[in-house]
Amino acid sequence: MNDTSPLSATATPPSLLAAIDLGSNSFHMVVAQLIDGEIKLQDVMSEKVQLAAGLDADKLLSEEAQQRGLECLARFAQRVSDLPRKAIRIVATNALREAVNSREFLERAEDIMQTSLEIIPGREEARLIYLGVCQTRPPQDGMRLVIDIGGGSTELVLGEKFQPRALESLEMGCVSFTQRYFPDGQISKAAFQKATYAALRELMSIQKRYRRLGWSNCVGSSGTIKAIRNACISLGLTEEHITARALDQLRQKILGYRHVDEITEVKAERRALLPAGLAILCAAFDSLGIREMACSEGALREGLLFEMAGRLQHEDIRERSISMLMRRYHVDRHQAERVERSALQALGQVSDSWGLNDPQHAQMLRWAAHTHEIGRAISHAQYHKHSAYLLQNSDIAGFTNLDRQQLALLARSHRRKFPKDDFKQLPDSRQQACRRLAVLLRLASLLHRNRSHVKMPPLQLTVDNKQLSLRFPAGWLEQQPLTQADLEQEAEYLKSLGLKLQVS
Repeated sequence: MNDTSPLSATATPPSLLAAIDLGSNSFHMVVAQLIDGEIKLQDVMSEKVQLAAGLDADKLLSEEAQQRGLECLARFAQRVSDLPRKAIRIVATNALREAVNSREFLERAEDIMQTSLEIIPGREEARLIYLGVCQTRPPQDGMRLVIDIGGGSTELVLGEKFQPRALESLEMGCVSFTQRYFPDGQISKAAFQKATYAALRELMSIQKRYRRLGWSNCVGSSGTIKAIRNACISLGLTEEHITARALDQLRQKILGYRHVDEITEVKAERRALLPAGLAILCAAFDSLGIREMACSEGALREGLLFEMAGRLQHEDIRERSISMLMRRYHVDRHQAERVERSALQALGQVSDSWGLNDPQHAQMLRWAAHTHEIGRAISHAQYHKHSAYLLQNSDIAGFTNLDRQQLALLARSHRRKFPKDDFKQLPDSRQQACRRLAVLLRLASLLHRNRSHVKMPPLQLTVDNKQLSLRFPAGWLEQQPLTQADLEQEAEYLKSLGLKLQVS
């Protein structure tokens, strides 16, 4: 869940909403405030309850498991005690769908929460997960495959933009599979193979249809998949996304252990469930031919929250986020647009030479032009550092951690000495492009230092190996002594990158 996102331009009284997800493994709650058309995160609570572990062979939910859930809900209830009942939505998923005595638990839970609880069908769960993912991920052309591995079930959705085309919930989850195949924490190739085959059998029911419909990008959500992604990154198997190769390498690594206690690649509370979750994800990759999977911060509870707020607007959530940052920090929009125009003009002239042809490069440069001055809201002195801090440490809806990191680096490096070593924190594959975008932003910002409404003359920027040539119309630069001095200083700064700036 991200910090803020607009609903409409209409001013409305502040109100609070709470979305609660009673999952098979964990209970989650998100509390958010609606202020003048914006959703602002207020609180997040999450507790590992493992309801699914309390189901016996007859699908009877044990008293111990019920008590774990009820004690968690008592803490949730205190947090939302001042909210009107209509502002709270509570949904239960697979464990309570399966439990034959679920009604008993619901009645006790409703007494605590003083509002109704819903057991939602698997496909409704899948729909809400898809909504949560779409509202917190950048829009994509073509079909998107969303996979969410829960404690008792796995949801798989194919959709285009905000419209699901295929929804499915399969009876396989990290808790139920742990009980079945890794009950004592022992890890063996035989047990892992059995778990994988069981998942493949479940996937057979959707395999042909999903492959026929196809997709252009794949996204995973919730704790199990994020834990697998983090394990892959910590082992150096991938830079950001889960790839088929990284997944296979992680599988081999885990199979080298004899017990879950030996697993150090994930947090302690995730170790027991990792082999089962990994087997399910490996099966999904194999069955559906997945090559790469990104991860989403949004899932079921975010989908609930956005649906409650009536926020089904088909727009790029990142554009909303950037606009909100500009409003929040009182950015000079005219100046931002001037810098944007010059930066994109320069990009268009060097994109081939510098390998900056990906549309995301232009997008990132444009967003940087819009936000590089947000630090002025704190202080003019060192404002580029303030801007970087705000961008790095804010929840920006639709932006991944890596996106925020790049945006912060562009803001940090747009003036003064070039912090070239800071770019080493990026994956190797991103460093060069980000440094080059920073150079373009620096030049554009410098050329508009006087913040004048007078239109800049056309400029010509060319790149030849390590030399940048910046040309202006004849006689123009001689009439701009401040710009001339700034460009001379910039030439000195760029030497640290091995670049020679020639101005004429």
